[in-house]
Amino acid sequence: MIEGISHLTFIVENLERASKFFRIIFGAEEIYSSGDKTFSLTREKFFLVGGQWIAIMEGESLSNRTYNHVAFKISDADFEVYHSRVMELGLDFRPPRPRVEGEGRSLYFYDFDNHLFELHTGTLAERLERYSE
Repeated sequence: MIEGISHLTFIVENLERASKFFRIIFGAEEIYSSGDKTFSLTREKFFLVGGQWIAIMEGESLSNRTYNHVAFKISDADFEVYHSRVMELGLDFRPPRPRVEGEGRSLYFYDFDNHLFELHTGTLAERLERYSE
């Protein structure tokens, strides 16, 4: 039986640059660094973001940008704080998709390796309620 998501892994070209991204944008806590050791495929680091285990491993950046993404929940009151963090790193924003009122706000942005992230203020329950109207 599935108990939940164990971890998310992102392949990144530069571990230190990606570490800065996760620390500044998400307030990630670094909990492990392999250093020069390779227990998995390549050097790696582990972080906690909102209690979720995030792994980054050295490798080639994604060559294409797509809409595949990971979304993290934020409060509406913190929306501008996160917008400023993304701006601070000079990351590329993706224009938000069209929305109906009541489904929350989102920031879409790419990291240095072309992964798309979303910071979203809404919940599944709010979206389902709005869509049922």
